[in-house]
Amino acid sequence: MKNTISERVADFLKNYPPFNLLQKKELLTLSEQVSILYQEKNSFIFTSGEDPHTSFYMVHKGAIALHKASKKNTTKSEIVDICDEGDIFGIRPLWVKENYKLEAVAHEESIIYGIPIAAFKPYAQNNENVGNFLLESFASNTANPYSKRHKGNLYSSDYSENITPEVKLLDLQPVTYTKKLISCLETTPVNELAELMNKKRIGSIVILKDDLPIGIVTDKDLRTKIVTGQYPITTPASKIMSSPVITYPKNMTVTQAQMAMMKSNISHICLTEDGTVNTKVIGILSKHDIMVSLGDNPAVLVKAIKRTTKYKQIKAIRKSIMNLLQGYLDENIPMGLTAKIISELNDACTKQVIEISLEKMPTPLPCKFAWMAIGSQGRSEQLLHTDQDNFLVFEDVPEDILPKTTNYFLKLAKHVTKGLNTIGYEYCPAEMMASNPKWCLSLQEWKNMVSHWIINPGPDEVLMSSIFFDYSLAYGDKNLVDQLSEHIFTTTKKYPLFLLHLTKGALQNPSPSGFFRSFLVEQDGQNKDFFDIKSRALMPLVDAARVLILSHSVKSISNTWERYEKLAELEPNNSEIYLACSYATKALLKFRTKQGLLHRDSGRYIALDKLSKEEKIKLKRTFKTVKEIQELISIRYNVANLLG
Repeated sequence: MKNTISERVADFLKNYPPFNLLQKKELLTLSEQVSILYQEKNSFIFTSGEDPHTSFYMVHKGAIALHKASKKNTTKSEIVDICDEGDIFGIRPLWVKENYKLEAVAHEESIIYGIPIAAFKPYAQNNENVGNFLLESFASNTANPYSKRHKGNLYSSDYSENITPEVKLLDLQPVTYTKKLISCLETTPVNELAELMNKKRIGSIVILKDDLPIGIVTDKDLRTKIVTGQYPITTPASKIMSSPVITYPKNMTVTQAQMAMMKSNISHICLTEDGTVNTKVIGILSKHDIMVSLGDNPAVLVKAIKRTTKYKQIKAIRKSIMNLLQGYLDENIPMGLTAKIISELNDACTKQVIEISLEKMPTPLPCKFAWMAIGSQGRSEQLLHTDQDNFLVFEDVPEDILPKTTNYFLKLAKHVTKGLNTIGYEYCPAEMMASNPKWCLSLQEWKNMVSHWIINPGPDEVLMSSIFFDYSLAYGDKNLVDQLSEHIFTTTKKYPLFLLHLTKGALQNPSPSGFFRSFLVEQDGQNKDFFDIKSRALMPLVDAARVLILSHSVKSISNTWERYEKLAELEPNNSEIYLACSYATKALLKFRTKQGLLHRDSGRYIALDKLSKEEKIKLKRTFKTVKEIQELISIRYNVANLLG
């Protein structure tokens, strides 16, 4: 006779990780041992300091709140998470023989499943995916899963933040070498050797004796020893060859090849069957081969960008930048490092577009100027191909030549925005570009503009501030930027009411979650039923960071997670939440970037039905942080009074 209860348990478990990773037979066997527990509202499942149970738990119906133990002399405890249907909790006994650090309380009337640890542990040990999921969950089951002490457990790899991604990627990348070996004997005259090299269009030739490598002749040898007259062209190869030959096995990596060439100050390496001169040569590796292998290396890409003379050439290189981005994500390189490198490459593209545009101008620059990136590019958070947002500021000139000067920079800006469009940046639909006369102004005109926004903080002025106050210098004179920043901070201090209005604007973005942390999706339009990760999750964090960093008059930091890290230094009492915001921002940006690369779009709107349970869990873990930072700025700037 069938055990219908255990079958119902199995039907429920199979929909959620890590149980969806088990075989049907395994799941049925496990379900027969699962206990079903009813919990009244406010009843305890376990308390902080309690001995570990023989089971861990999963919510079937209702909700379970995880509390941080109350501090001495207080009765109030802090809710650090709420587990709803399908969430697991209390898994500490699976991994460590320690008492519970949190307490689990029924947030409402609930039914939970008790999963016997003894019965389940073999599955976690034998199934790598099951074990990894539980380890991630355990690493994140803290008062703050994004806190500094748990950095990297869930959203980063176990690589150090200090390890450059080039090293890790290249260590895994084998060299690509020339397999069609061109060789000659030690008695071959140099003129015949040179003719062969010219005919085969090669830069080196291996000298063999009894089919084993004894030397190598390169273009450099011909230049320094023959062309200079040191030896006649009929000299045998043995007289000018480099010997002994530096040999390595064929399975060496790009990084190993680079190090070998640097160590021996050579430009070619012979690859043999066993890596020694005592076995047959199977190929030759040159510096050129390494440069080809390094096609997606940042340093190589920057050099390639600087050599371009046309916009279309940069467009081709940007494809390599996207390949590099995909590689970093696949290798799970820390998001902060990935964003920094990709942003530097994008900035290099912008700078080269401006350099090419300046060449198109019929007359020299009339004065100094600065090209400013704003929005996500200004924050060094624009990883995907999105639209361009920028403005231009030029130094103050006499009133009588201002119109002529403005006209010059407008023409330059049109060249630049056209070039940016050519390499893959769409024009801004709202025309927030330097080619728009509204955003191509002298320094004094910009000061007047931002003063108006700060002194008269209406909805439009607050919106403009939130867009244009996230800027970074892309090209030009840094002193102009510093002067503009100083003016913004000085004016903001004189009119503190502006921060209150800016905070109100920052709270306009809706919460990412509703009842039981369910995703709030778009209700109508072409993105109906999609989750907007930009406006509901990322922008609340971005907007709050802007308000807070502006209140501290910190300039030269426009990146959101770097702002939060700086805020953690400035406000140690709030460091935990600020660091949480820092890592949540990187986690969300990484998620959006992956979605964008997967679907070849901006990654903004996400189809929830296409996400796995694991992906939904990772997203939801950021929602608590979003809520907390919005509460912090709302209380700090007393927004309730303004709204009232």
